[in-house]
Amino acid sequence: MAFPAARATLAREMYAQQPFPLRIVAAIVLIFLSCLPVAAQTAKLDALFADLATADERQAVRIESDIWREWSRSGSPAFDLLLERGRKAMEQGDYEVAIQHLTALTDHAPEFAEGWNALATAYFQNGDLGPSIEDIQRTLALNPRHFGALSGFGVILEELDRPEQALAVYRAALAIHPRLQAVLDAVKRLEEKAAGQAL
Repeated sequence: MAFPAARATLAREMYAQQPFPLRIVAAIVLIFLSCLPVAAQTAKLDALFADLATADERQAVRIESDIWREWSRSGSPAFDLLLERGRKAMEQGDYEVAIQHLTALTDHAPEFAEGWNALATAYFQNGDLGPSIEDIQRTLALNPRHFGALSGFGVILEELDRPEQALAVYRAALAIHPRLQAVLDAVKRLEEKAAGQAL
């Protein structure tokens, strides 16, 4: 399925080539069709996040996996392949190649939040904190519930020696996903450190 930018281009082309009544019908159909997958995914994700809020540890692992699976569906096999190749390159430690694949993905699918999140991760693993932060911001603008992006931002803030800001970001991630063990551990560590400094 086409992404918003591609849909807009298709709509403009149809509008220019068709007589007036057909142009209106084409525009309405494109708007309706473009909203269906987003609404369906949002409803499914809403249900998953509602379950996640009250899940026990074992349930949370399964639900988190389901959420990541939903986030990783771009709607385009080509874009999904770029995401897969970028992730595979990261697993192999080839961050430059990962950045190339994921940059191509975000160039072609700028509304796909997971593309930006994966690119932020590749930049972080490559030691490029500035670009990583920029892409985390893009991820969160598109998907404010992205606990993975928030967690990653917390890690970066810790590396930049901004513990108070990191703590605030970690707490925001936990408000979305209360069972993130690494984040729970980070919060405990930072709180204990702050308490020790206060003494």
